[in-house]
Formats: sequence, structure tokens, C-alpha cells
Amino acid sequence: MNQNIFVSLASYLDPMLFFTLNDAIAKAARPELLRFAVVDQNHASQREAIAALPFAGQIRYLHVQVQDTLGVSWARNQAFSLYDGEQYLLQIDSHMCFEPGWDEVLRRQHSQLLARSAKPILSTYPYRFDMVDGKPEYVRPEGKTVLVLRPHPDTPLTPSEVVLRFIAKHLFTDQPVPGCHIAAGFVFCCGNFIEEVPYDPYLYFHGEEQSLAVRAYTRGWDIFHPLHVPIYHLYKAANTPHETHHWHGEVNNQRAFTGSYLTARAASRLNRLLCGDGLPGAYGLGSVRTLEQFAAFSGINYRLRQVGDPFNGQLC
Repeated sequence: MNQNIFVSLASYLDPMLFFTLNDAIAKAARPELLRFAVVDQNHASQREAIAALPFAGQIRYLHVQVQDTLGVSWARNQAFSLYDGEQYLLQIDSHMCFEPGWDEVLRRQHSQLLARSAKPILSTYPYRFDMVDGKPEYVRPEGKTVLVLRPHPDTPLTPSEVVLRFIAKHLFTDQPVPGCHIAAGFVFCCGNFIEEVPYDPYLYFHGEEQSLAVRAYTRGWDIFHPLHVPIYHLYKAANTPHETHHWHGEVNNQRAFTGSYLTARAASRLNRLLCGDGLPGAYGLGSVRTLEQFAAFSGINYRLRQVGDPFNGQLC
């Protein structure tokens, strides 16, 4: 096995893109084994700046004009198309920082999970970091709890709406916790996930993670929320404008499909996946496990529009 990590990274007008690339390389124990797939949705190509990086040979770069992109799911589908047989997949956002040796930490955690599952996925919401005087600062968690992802109580399933918001809740434990939801900003697993669970380019933003989680589960993949994520996320500060969101700004009216249309189309598609005929082909459900088994495991019954608690209130 080649031990290479395919780093899928879709960026939209993000000034932190080059920071993320450089920090990943600088902090990796084996930087030579990283392969980046960068989908840069931007007004102008940054290919020359990419080529000037000392590790440019490890970057597969695709520039997309902002008026041509169709959203995050479409962009991540494009990133997946740059996969070339790497042993591992790491999907992250384009505004992240890393602990020293982060790559070996993830490989080790994945190896340990192989004793519990043939197809484990590590995923949860990473803790935050902040830029202070031009440098990243974060607080390393103590490792006594796992962030478990559960449906937000304010977004119940309804006859017309199956898009759920998820929140992270602490669970006191010393082991990775089986989960029912994927956080798209941090996914680590075997690289053949890309071939088995390809990103649905017809989704937009909301529902992206639900599609991944259910399609992965029904194909025999098992989600685990890890004790420690050695990668940190730059979250948007409260009460700041969403100027770099795909559906904001004048460019939205220049696209073939507006953000509002793409949102409605994605909602209809997710409803069909989870409550209708399941969608045909690669973007539909798998045949290893059923949607009914997912409901029994997760407490989320899409067809009955019910959300239960499989942890019986054990979350703190």
C-alpha cells in the first residue's frame, strides 16, 4: 500500500487557501506522501502562484470561474475526479491548520479502527482556531470526550423537508464513537471511498452531508467520531457578512442556475434519495445495508419523518 493521502480541497474565494496548503505540508510527518486536489473557484486563476510553491508537483490544480461553479457539492465532485489511487482520502475545507504529525495521527487512528470495521470513516466537526497577529492559535482538547453529531432539535423532519441541521455534542468516553453523520469539512478514510461513494454534483450545500452518510452506510462503510482530530477549522466570526458564500453577490445572477434554484433542486433530490425511489446508480443507495437498518441504528427514520435518540440521553 502506497500510504499516500489524497487531500480533497474545494476553495471558494478563500484567502486562506495557501495558508492551508503550506501548513499541511509544514506540519506533516511525511509531507512527500501528500497529494492535493485543489478546486479553486475564483475570479482569476492562481496557477502561477501554485506552480511557485516548493511542493507544486504534489498539487493537482483546477481553476473554475466563480460564475461557472455550481456549489460545494459540485466542486467536491470535481476534486474527487483528480483521485489517482492514493491509499487514503482526507477531505477538508480551505481554511484549516494542523498539529505537528497530523498525518501519522490519522493513519494510526484509521489502522486501529480496522479492528472494528472493514471500512471505517473518521469524521466530526473539528475544533476552531483563530488567526492572532498573523499566526494560528488553537486550544488542544483534553481527549476526554468525543464530539458526536446529532440532529439539531430545531430542524425536525416534515412532509416537505428532509434537510436536517446537525450539532456536535460531547460524550464522555475513551474510545471512538460510532456515528450516523459525516462532517464534510473533515473526512478521513480509505481512498476507494471516492469510487464507492462519489460526490453527488447535483446537490448544492444543504443535505450534502446527509447524502454522504446514508449512501456510505448502505454501502457498508462505518462512521466513527474520533477522540482527537489533529486539524482545526477557522470558523466564521459571529455577526460578520457572508460575502464569500456561493449564493451571495452579483455573480449569483450570472450563473446558469441561481443559488435559490440550486437549493430547491438539492432539497428535491435529497427527498427522492431518502424518501422516494432512492435515486438510480452511483448517487443512490447501496445494497449492503438498507435505509431501515440506518433508521434502527441512527434513530433517524426519514420515511416516517421521525428522529429519535440512540444514545438515550447519555450525551453531556
